[in-house]
Amino acid sequence: MKSLAESNPDNSRSGGASAKEKAVLSSPGEAENVQLKPSRETPRKKLCGYLNKLGIKGPIKTWKSRWFIYDENKCHLLYYRTAQDVNPLGSIDLSSASFDCKVENGEGVFEIRTPSRVFTLKAISKQAMMYWLQQLQVRRWEFCNAPSRFPVGSSQLVNEPLAFMPPVKTPTEVVGLKAASLPAPQTSTALQNISLKHPWTEIHKTPEFIAATPFCVSEFCFPSVKEEIPEDGRLESRMNWVRKAKWMNSGFLGLAEELSRERSSMDKVSVLQQQILTLTEEVKSQKELVKLLHKALEAAQQEKRVSSMYLTAAEDKDRLELVRHKVRQIADLTSRLEALEKEKKELEQMLALRDSHIQELKEHVQHLMEKNHAKQEVIMALTEQMARELSDPLQEANTITAETLYKQQEEIEHLKDDIDAYKTQNQFLNSEIHQVTRLWTSAAENEKALLMKCACLQARNCQMESKYLTVLRKLQETVPGLPSSDAELVRNLIQEALQWDVKEGAEEGLNLNPVSEYDEYGFMTVPDYEVEDWKLLAKIQALEIKSNNLRSQEVVEKPLRDRWNGVGELSPSAELKGLIRSGIPVEHRQRVWRWIVSRHCSRLPDHYQRLLRQSKSTEHPACRQIELDLPRTLTNNKYFSSPTSQLIPKLRRVLLAFSWHNPAIGYCQGLNRLAAVALLVLEDEESAFWCLVHIVENLMPADYYSDTLITSQVDQRVFKDFLAEKLPRLTAHFEQHQIDVSLITFNWFLVAFVDSLVSDILLRVWDAFLYEGTKVIFRYALAIFKYNEEEILRIHDNVEIYQYLRFFTRMIVDGRKLMNIAFNELNPFPMKLLRNRRTMHREELETELCELEQIKAAYVKERAEQGPQDLQDAVSEEEEEI
Repeated sequence: MKSLAESNPDNSRSGGASAKEKAVLSSPGEAENVQLKPSRETPRKKLCGYLNKLGIKGPIKTWKSRWFIYDENKCHLLYYRTAQDVNPLGSIDLSSASFDCKVENGEGVFEIRTPSRVFTLKAISKQAMMYWLQQLQVRRWEFCNAPSRFPVGSSQLVNEPLAFMPPVKTPTEVVGLKAASLPAPQTSTALQNISLKHPWTEIHKTPEFIAATPFCVSEFCFPSVKEEIPEDGRLESRMNWVRKAKWMNSGFLGLAEELSRERSSMDKVSVLQQQILTLTEEVKSQKELVKLLHKALEAAQQEKRVSSMYLTAAEDKDRLELVRHKVRQIADLTSRLEALEKEKKELEQMLALRDSHIQELKEHVQHLMEKNHAKQEVIMALTEQMARELSDPLQEANTITAETLYKQQEEIEHLKDDIDAYKTQNQFLNSEIHQVTRLWTSAAENEKALLMKCACLQARNCQMESKYLTVLRKLQETVPGLPSSDAELVRNLIQEALQWDVKEGAEEGLNLNPVSEYDEYGFMTVPDYEVEDWKLLAKIQALEIKSNNLRSQEVVEKPLRDRWNGVGELSPSAELKGLIRSGIPVEHRQRVWRWIVSRHCSRLPDHYQRLLRQSKSTEHPACRQIELDLPRTLTNNKYFSSPTSQLIPKLRRVLLAFSWHNPAIGYCQGLNRLAAVALLVLEDEESAFWCLVHIVENLMPADYYSDTLITSQVDQRVFKDFLAEKLPRLTAHFEQHQIDVSLITFNWFLVAFVDSLVSDILLRVWDAFLYEGTKVIFRYALAIFKYNEEEILRIHDNVEIYQYLRFFTRMIVDGRKLMNIAFNELNPFPMKLLRNRRTMHREELETELCELEQIKAAYVKERAEQGPQDLQDAVSEEEEEI
């Protein structure tokens, strides 16, 4: 630093104290980048100046004058004891802080509130306080809106001027670099610049101590007495340290002399006094240095004498004796040290006792002082009362009136000042609230963007894992044709994939949309297949469900939920029809289903309870069949998976009540599944009963659940016609391989896809089915084949086709795509055409049944005529053996 200053003296003089002030006033992180060379660029105005900081040390609260400077890089407000200090006493993080100024704290007092601490500061005037508050707001705003703090693509705040705060004129006499050349403002407390807790630490932070104590500087670190130092260079090295310390002091004195040329005579006197104090401290430090040098020299000479005695010993005996002497000395010193430690503990105990005694005496003295103070107040009050009684009553009245008016005027003035202060405070707080709200809004938007990005990445990861498991499944099919080593590797990979738990894998990262074991209605999200090949398919299905949920959560589900939240009273309309086709959210599904059922079924009062009483008094013929079907109902749902499940008794009562309500049908296999789904959604068993009535008696055609199931067979023929029209290639493929799709689809129509589709898609199908009727079943049945058309066309073996058709509906996880196929790609689909086809095929089926009945009757008649003759001629095997 000195070489730079000497090599360019003209520049340092022409620039005045500005370059040195910048070097002194910069924070420790900035001091490394400061260069004392002229610059033609105008630097940004630095925010710095003296403020009083409220310090709390136990019961003592004092205002301490501190030099504050703002760090642009970290958004920290550093504070030093004086402007010439190198190391800061502390810092205040402004990035997450808020500011406040309260009138009751006094003029110029404001607070900086951080999440961990509240800092109370005091400016020299109200104008200086408002300047500091406004500048700190501006710096915080600029730091929080820096481009480096936001991810790419995220929204940023627009740099707008601060609202509500009028511009404040800069108080140049107390703020800025020029304020560093002025003496620090003094307070009434004598201990304002010395910390009562760490006085030695604060003395070490001053540049005077650094200059006066060369052994504290890292470049001239004083070696320990125990270190080996060459005898020839010991004294010379210490003299070098002393010269370097004087060189540092000379640099500081040169700075003070240069500053003193531009000050007034009073400033010169204060600078000289400061120099005297500095020189005094330097003399003290030099004396301490001499003492340390003497001690080091004595220790080195003692070590030298002992070493010379050890080296001059002629025999090993003498050397051994010296070693033993040293050992005895060490033992003696150890015993003395133990005795001193014991004495130290005793003294500490005595000191603690004395401290407690002193504390008791202080409390006693304080108590006496309080009693004395109370007595003095009583005496003063009695004296004043006596004086008032002895004075002239008229004069006393005039005095009281004058004093009252004066106090009222003073109070009015104080109230006016308070009003002005509260107005200023209101403006500032409005600005602060506005700015903090904008910052919070920006942070919320950035967080939302990051969560969306994370969800996309997680969905992509699930897709990759699903593809990996699909490849494993393909390899599993080709294991018999692989070499033994490759086949073993494939089996190990498959086993590892089957042991992987979806929940544990989701918990490793950000669990945005986890796939739990059961959904909201108790259905298993991943089927529990026993076959190894199907278990691998279940893993693939779980990953695809999770990926689909993550991708559609914000894009599809949230807007749909918002639209449903805006629906008030339900009434039939095209908009409601479109919403129901898109799927009813879980929180609205129960309300909408109740409304649909109530539109078509008028509840009879006490009808359900009467049916229950009838079922208890009289056993229905279908009771046995109902008991057999209860354990086989929705085995993949936790509410029906065991005989002790909580919904089994409710389901039993609903089915028995329906069997008495509709004796023509009584009970048919399949009704248990329909009633179970209604119970899961509606929860109330009476509502589930009326929902079952609505499905069987209103939605489905007559004789759909009769003994002959004639209408169900008619629907299968109608469906084959629609399949040939909508999907001719697939129909030709089925005919080529002699596939009868009714073996697969008959159960779809009978129970409305229960146990065929995953629960999420199943309930969406039921939403539209309850509102529109059976044509929805035709639409979705065709959509399922359309969804998997290409996969089916690639299979050319009828056995494999049947195996694929057994479980392919469980592999459909994209409900949005299936819904789009059913209601958009398969149009037109008029209800009139469906009714005409049903009528036509019913007539054909009834004709065929009549022919079968005639053939049967003829056969029975023929057997009746020929039967007895054949029986007479026939001989049993037992008779032949006899």
